[in-house]
Amino acid sequence: MLSVNLGLLLLWAISALGNDNLRVAYEWREMDFKYDTEDLRWSAIERGDFKPANVIPFGIEVTGHRLFITTPRWRTGVPATLSYLDLNDTTTDKPALKPFPSWQAHSLQETEPELVSPFRVRADRCGRLWVLDSRISGVLEQTKVYGAPQLLVYDLHNDDLLRRHILPVGQYKMGSLFANLAVEDADCENTYAYAADLGTPGLVVYSWKDQESWRVQHHFFHPDPMAGNFSINDIEFQWDDGLYGLALSKPLETGYSTLFFHPLCSTMEFSVDTGILRNKTLATSADIYREFKVLGSRGTNTQAGAEFLDQETGVLFYALPNLNEVACWRTATDFSHNSQSRIYMSNDKMIFPSDIKVDDQKRLWVLSNKLPVFIYDELFYGSINFRIFMANVSEAVKNTACEIRTSPLPDVINKFADILNTNINSKTHSGASLMFASSLITILGVLMSIRL
Repeated sequence: MLSVNLGLLLLWAISALGNDNLRVAYEWREMDFKYDTEDLRWSAIERGDFKPANVIPFGIEVTGHRLFITTPRWRTGVPATLSYLDLNDTTTDKPALKPFPSWQAHSLQETEPELVSPFRVRADRCGRLWVLDSRISGVLEQTKVYGAPQLLVYDLHNDDLLRRHILPVGQYKMGSLFANLAVEDADCENTYAYAADLGTPGLVVYSWKDQESWRVQHHFFHPDPMAGNFSINDIEFQWDDGLYGLALSKPLETGYSTLFFHPLCSTMEFSVDTGILRNKTLATSADIYREFKVLGSRGTNTQAGAEFLDQETGVLFYALPNLNEVACWRTATDFSHNSQSRIYMSNDKMIFPSDIKVDDQKRLWVLSNKLPVFIYDELFYGSINFRIFMANVSEAVKNTACEIRTSPLPDVINKFADILNTNINSKTHSGASLMFASSLITILGVLMSIRL
C-alpha cells in the first residue's frame, strides 16, 4: 500500500509543475483606434492613413489605470504609434486604442514630428513615461528616417512633454535601431535610462540630472553567429540582432543596480553593475572590459527577447520566441538550467512573445503578436492575432524553480518523510518497500528542480 500511495503522490507532483497560469486579458484580430467620430475613422481608411492590416502591437507598459501599447510604423497606414487602453473599462476584451498624448503628436506632416516610431516605453516610480523613439518609419517598405533617435519623457499626471533628448552624433550609427529601454529610478532627480541598440550593437546611457548621454561599447552586446537561426510555427528565418533584452535589479547597498542583458541572437545572459555605466569617463573607456559578467547559457534554441525583473521577488521573466514560451529565473540563485522554469508556453496562443512587464500591483503582463508571420507571411484576420496575457506574479511562478518557498523542501517531500517515519516506527513494512519509497523521494526532489 505504501508504494501505491507514494506512486500517486509522485504523479501528482509531476503534473503540478509548470502550471501555465497566465490568462488572456485582451485579444484582437486587428488593432483599432478610437477616433472622435466614425466618419473620421472611415475617412482615414479611405485616404490610406489607417490600414488595419499594417498595425501590429510591439511594446507594452502598465501604470495606474492605463495600459500603454506601442505600434511601430513598420509599414504605412499606422495613424498612431503610441496609445493606451483604460484598465477600468471592462466592457470589452478588444478595446480600441486611444493615441497618447494626442492625435497631433503622431502627425508626420509636422516639420519635426513629436512621435515617429517608438518600440518601447517605460513608466518610472516618479510619475514619468519614458519613450524610446527610433524615428524610423517604413522599415519593411520604403524606409524613411526623420532624424536621430530620441528619448521623450512625459508627465503622467497631465500627459505634458517634460523633456526631449535627441541622441548626439556618434551615439547612433548607420543601421542603428533602438528597440529596448530600462530606467533606473531609485532617485527621481538622479534617474538614468539605458537604451539598447540592436542594429549596431551598443548601449546609450542617459542622465536625467545632467541632461546628457553617452554610448557604451562591449563585445557582449553583439549577436552570436551560431544563434541566428529561428523557426517559429513553420516559418524559418535568420536574424543578426544584437543587444536587446534589458532588466534592472533593485538598488544594491552601493546605491547602484545590476543590469541584466542579452543580445536577441544569443542564448547567453550577461550582467554589469550600473555604477560602471553611470560613470561616463569609465563607461566610455576600454577599462570596462572585465567589468561585465557572463552568467551562462539558457541552452539550445533559447534565444531570448524581452525581459523584465520583478524587483520585489528578484525573479527575472524573459521571452523565448523560438519556443513560444515565457520563462523565469530567480536571480538569487546561480544561472543554471535547473534554476529556470517555464511560466507559459503555447504554439497556438503565444506565437512570438514580444514584451513583458510587471506592474506596481505585482501583475505580470505579456504581449504576443505573431511578428514573424507579420514580416514574412500574412496575418489571417479571421482569427486572433494579438494577445495580452496577465497573472499575479505569485501565481505565475507557482510550482516552478522561481517560487520562493518558506521551507527548504516542498511540502510534498516533507509529507513523504512523515509517512516514512511513521512506517519505520511501526515496523509494518518490509525493507524493500522502504527502499522503494526512499528512491521515489530522491526522484521527486530532482523533479522539483528540473525545468519543464
